[in-house]
Formats: sequence, structure tokens, C-alpha cells
Amino acid sequence: MLNIILPDGSQRELADGASGYDLAASISEGLARNALAVTVNGEVRDLHRPLPDNAQVSILTWNDTAGKSTYWHSSAHLMAEALEALYPGVKLAIGPAIENGFYYDVDLGEGRSISSEDFPEIEKKMLELAKNKSQYIRKEVSKADAIAYFTEKQDPYKLELLENLEDGNITFYTQGGFTDLCRGPHIPDTGTIKAAKLMNVAGAYWRGDEKNKQLTRLYGITFPKAKDLAEYLERLEEAKRRDHRKLGKELKLFAFSEKVGAGLPLWLPKGTALRERLEQFLRRAQVKAGYSPVVTPHIGAKELYVTSGHYEKYGADSFQPIKTPNPGEEFFLKPMNCPHHCEIYKTEPRSYRDLPVRLAEFGTVYRYEQSGELHGLTRVRGFTQDDAHIFCRPDQVKEEFMKVIDIVLYVLKALDFPDFTAQISLRDPENKTKYIGSDENWEKAESAIQEAALEKGLNTVTEYGEAAFYGPKLDFMVRDAIGRRWQLGTIQVDYNLPERFDLEYTAADNSKQRPVMIHRAPFGSLERFVAVLIEHCGGNFPLWLTPEQFIVLPISDKYSDYAYQVKAQLEQHDLRGTVDGRDERIGRKIRDAEMGKIPYLLVVGEKEAQDNIISVRKHGEGDLGSMPLEAFVKSVQGQMAEVM
Repeated sequence: MLNIILPDGSQRELADGASGYDLAASISEGLARNALAVTVNGEVRDLHRPLPDNAQVSILTWNDTAGKSTYWHSSAHLMAEALEALYPGVKLAIGPAIENGFYYDVDLGEGRSISSEDFPEIEKKMLELAKNKSQYIRKEVSKADAIAYFTEKQDPYKLELLENLEDGNITFYTQGGFTDLCRGPHIPDTGTIKAAKLMNVAGAYWRGDEKNKQLTRLYGITFPKAKDLAEYLERLEEAKRRDHRKLGKELKLFAFSEKVGAGLPLWLPKGTALRERLEQFLRRAQVKAGYSPVVTPHIGAKELYVTSGHYEKYGADSFQPIKTPNPGEEFFLKPMNCPHHCEIYKTEPRSYRDLPVRLAEFGTVYRYEQSGELHGLTRVRGFTQDDAHIFCRPDQVKEEFMKVIDIVLYVLKALDFPDFTAQISLRDPENKTKYIGSDENWEKAESAIQEAALEKGLNTVTEYGEAAFYGPKLDFMVRDAIGRRWQLGTIQVDYNLPERFDLEYTAADNSKQRPVMIHRAPFGSLERFVAVLIEHCGGNFPLWLTPEQFIVLPISDKYSDYAYQVKAQLEQHDLRGTVDGRDERIGRKIRDAEMGKIPYLLVVGEKEAQDNIISVRKHGEGDLGSMPLEAFVKSVQGQMAEVM
């Protein structure tokens, strides 16, 4: 008999040779019907593979991220099968699952291409094949047999992939008449794929190298129900309406200029006001939490980043060195703030009594992103991090880490991001060469993060291989109003930079000790955070944050003087707004103000001027009636006090 440990800690006995499907069936018929794959001791595996004894097993369904990923990986194989049927001789490269759906890179051959007009035919073929309910069959093969198969098939990309594989690590998956080189796992059969939609077609260089041939990358997504696809497409349309690039232009928040340079945003007056409000909000929280503000240059000597390790890891992908008239002297645009903060720490001797030292900076950094990867404010070449670095004693790490978690939670609450998961990002245990520092320091840092997250009661997931090169981190993965997932705030524990910069403090016994460094950025970067915020709220910013909280709309020019009096009185109460003094009909002014997503529209005419009142309209809600200015001020300030 097999002993299987379930996620809740309970145990279940199964016959030798039992599979994940057998386990699901022993729990309930419904679970067996909906099961897509299993995790066995943390590894995702095919549902029908035999289970080992004493394994920790979890059944994956469509409701699990890993379940969806397995489903979409299998769908990529189904699309490849359809492409081979429709485009004889097509050469296949790779076809992974992505966050929403999958893609497959293919070489169609000279003179052939795929456009959106071809999508319906491919989708139809996919669903036709899916109805066969073909099983995904796993087979271990020798390297020689694998080479022979793809040589006969004339698939050069698969042969190149085989070059780095060894016997014992090569598997084929077959469904219907299609066989692919693949590690898996896959869903049981194609029958659960009920709805398919091809989303996009693009060019992609083989293995991401522009020296290689450009392939056709075909993106798609599938669902177990047609209704799910319809809802997904509806969410995509909503995402287009909320696109921060579109709203940023309409609301006059930011712009880009080819003459300034790609990926370098220009903040317009309203966007600058929004950005400054965010900075002020966090600065106040930081002062209360004991942070000291600092400012560092936009450039640094090459040696600074060699010492920190950033040059070794990122130098080739950064902006190239800035040379000076002095031979051999080189500077770099600052890619990170942390090396500069290490040097600030070193400006004076530190005692154990001085720690923790908390240094905070809204520091602008520069990284050369490939032009094809630039995207509005979410992927830029120059951005400002709400960066802070805490230098503390080892016995202070957990307490300081928990205090930083409090700040991140405060930010997420104030900006109405209630749905988030804390991702504990650890080293890849199979490839430690990507990281700097000793195993001992990594183990201490990872334990501190895990304990702090547990004590704070955070909803966490653990991801191996997602750590920074110098230390593990806690990333806050936020879901926005239409269900998309974003990585915003981050906290990182670092034992390595203090060693590289030879940072010290004097302990109680007069010995010299290394401080521990905590990297912290609740927003991540202001640019990306603003982009996510715009799309989350559709441009309807929280009242305390929005650049213009009100606009006064005089019915005609006769009431402009009163309109400006209203504006002046509201500004005395720290409310922000403007007057629309254009010679336009009041209906046009209201429509334009609604389009501008200004929270409060204050209409003034003869009655309002005589009675010293305002007629209030709220964006998206309509007429709230007439009221004295004092009542309006009290109402607005009360709404902001609830958040702040």
C-alpha cells in the first residue's frame, strides 16, 4: 500500500501503483472529473503517473495557478498539432504556457505567414482536434532515438534543444497524431479544451538572439467553458478602456517624446501633482517610522557598481559608460540606489546603539530596456524608486522586516488594493551560481522573511528562483479591479552588500560586526505604480490623491467672479481645483469635466451667487443638490480622513 499525505496533513492509503487520478477519485467523483494535474512533493506532474510512497500530494484543478498553466501548456501542443495539419512542413520551436494562455514559436518556411485573418481557421482546427479527446501520453526516450525522430521529421529547432539534454532526461508527449519534445506535465486529454482564441501574432528571434532567425510567435488562450472565454474577452475590452497610456494622455498626466528618448517619460503638471502627492504621503509615513531622507547623484563611478556586483550582473544590459576627459575614468547612470546608500552608511563610525539606520530616497535610476520591451510607464528606461535601506543588527532583522510590512500594508490600504498575495522569493536550490553570498547568510535571510510573513498572518506563496542575486525577498503581488496580477511593493534581506562594502558597527563588546541590510520599496517605482493605479481605478483616483478634486462651472461669464471666489475659499481648506471659464454651454462643461474624471463638479449661477451656495454634482453619480461651501468642505474632508 501507498501512504499519501494531503495538503491538510491528513493521510490516505492507496494501492501500489496508484496515480493522482486514483487519489482524486478516492476523495470525490467531482474532484476526479475536474482534476488536471498533481503536485508531488512540490513538483507538478501528470495526473495519471504513479505516485511514490509517503509523498505530499495536492490535486490541481482549473482553480489553481499551476492547474491553469498545465492546461495552457497542453493547449500549446494542441495548437502545434493544428498548425502541422494546416501548414505542412512547419518547423516547431518552443511552446510554453504564460500568465494568460500560451504561445508557440514556429518557422512557417519561406513565403508563408499567418495573420489575424487566419485565426478562425486555426481555432476551428484546434477545437476539432480537441473533440477527439486524445490522451497526452508521456514516453521516456533515449537521446539517440530522439535525434533520429527529429532528424527524420526535419525539425532543426528540436535537434538544437536536444544538444543540451542527456539520456534519462528526455521525454516525448504524444496526443493524437502529434508528438513533441517536452518535459511536461500535461492534462489527461484534449477533451477538456472547449473554447480557443488566438490573440496575437508577432515576430520572435530563436532563443531571443537577434542574430538568429526570426520566427512567428502565435499567442492563444483556451478555456474549459465557452462562457469563461467570453468573460475573459470582456475583461480584455475593459482593460483597453483602462489602459494607462490612453488615460494618461486623456487626463494630461504624462507624455513621451522621440526627441527626449524612448522610455523616458515626461510628467505633465497634473501628473506631477499626482506623483508629488504620492511622495508626500509616503514621506510622512517614513518620518513617523524613523527614516532619514537622503539624496544621491544620478551617476556613479564604475568601481561603485563593480563593488556592489551590479556591474557583473547587469553591466552588459545597462547604458554604456560615460567617459570623461580623464583617461580611464568611467561613470555609469545609476542603475540602483543601494550602493550609494552603503557609502552614506560608511561616512561615520556606527555603534550598536545607533542601529537601525534607516535611509530613504526617492531616487531616479536608469536601465537600458530593449525598445521592444518598453511599455508606457510599466517598462521604462528612467524611473524613480521609493527606495529605502535599513542597516540593522542581526537580532533586529525580523522586527525591522515586520515594520516594513506594516508600511506596505498601509500603502495598499490607502490606495484600495485589498486583494494581494505576499510572494516569498527564494534562491533556486538547483542553480546557486546565479547568486552571491554564503549559504549560511542565505539561510538566515530566508528564515527571517518566512518567520516575519508568518507572524503577520500574510497570505503567502513561495517561489524558488525568484530571489534577487544578493538576497531573498518578499514581493507583494496585487490583483487589480479587473483581476490582473501585478508585482508592486518589495522587501529584501541582504547579508551580502554589507560584506562587499565592508560595512561595520561596533558591538557591545567593542568587536567589529557586519550590519544586515534590508532593501525596501513599497511602491516599487513611481512610474509603474502610477500605471497600475490608473488602470486599477480607471483614472478615478482616490479623492485625497487626485490632482483636481473639484472644478467650478459658472453657467455664464456673469458668474465667473463668484466661481473664482468659490475656488479661493476651497483652496483655503487645502482642497485642489480649478474654474472652467470657457464661453461654452454648461452642458458641454459638465461633459468635459466628467471626461476628465474630476470628482466634484460645482455649478454656480444666479441663485448660487445670491445665496452663497454651490450646486454639487459627483463624477459618475450625478446631482447631489445645493449646499453651503462649509457643508461641502466638511463632507470632502471627512471622506479623506477615512483613508488617511
